[in-house]
Amino acid sequence: SDLQKQEERGELLQPLIFVLLVLCSVLLYFKVSLMDPGFVKSEEEVQADKSEEQSMVIPQVPSNIKMRRCGYCMVKQPMRAKHCQLCQHCVRRYDHHCPWIENCVGEKNHPLFIVYLSVQLVVLLWGGHVAWSGLYFGQSWNWLQHNILLLVSFLLIVIFTIVVLLLLLSHLYLISCNTTTWEFMSHHRISYLRHSELENPFDQGVILNLWRFFC
Repeated sequence: SDLQKQEERGELLQPLIFVLLVLCSVLLYFKVSLMDPGFVKSEEEVQADKSEEQSMVIPQVPSNIKMRRCGYCMVKQPMRAKHCQLCQHCVRRYDHHCPWIENCVGEKNHPLFIVYLSVQLVVLLWGGHVAWSGLYFGQSWNWLQHNILLLVSFLLIVIFTIVVLLLLLSHLYLISCNTTTWEFMSHHRISYLRHSELENPFDQGVILNLWRFFC
């Protein structure tokens, strides 16, 4: 492959960058999967009350919508929070429970989750290029025998690249609209959205939505 040829020539810059990207991807994976996604705790109820009052100042959100107490963990749920039965906690600005990281994606780890997907996409694209560069085509069984590992790797990388790309694009779209996966999929069942005059009362424009999310 290209990286192997560069390493044999003593050009170690690109192989080193590739290894560092893979290492960064792995570290981000563990960071996102092990960190607190924004669990609602009982001692946060007073703060949740204050944030709820501030949320009600938004004119598009009906003022008659009150905080409800979770029937599972018995804490008051701030607006946009949801109980995850797999994590056994309510999560602030709940997006979804990701089986790949075995953790919820919520208020605290959602931005880092986007960074992880972005780094993972770069690694996959580069890895696909490396696998393709190592393939040489022929019309004999010897060709298949010498290339089967790279060929399978390339096909797997293509599949994972498509999945990660679609996931990243869908999340960026939802972030630009200031909505979550849960709100997008369950709009008709969420009280503060169902009773709102606007389809999305939290949307403040693409630029401001992105700024508030990442910054």
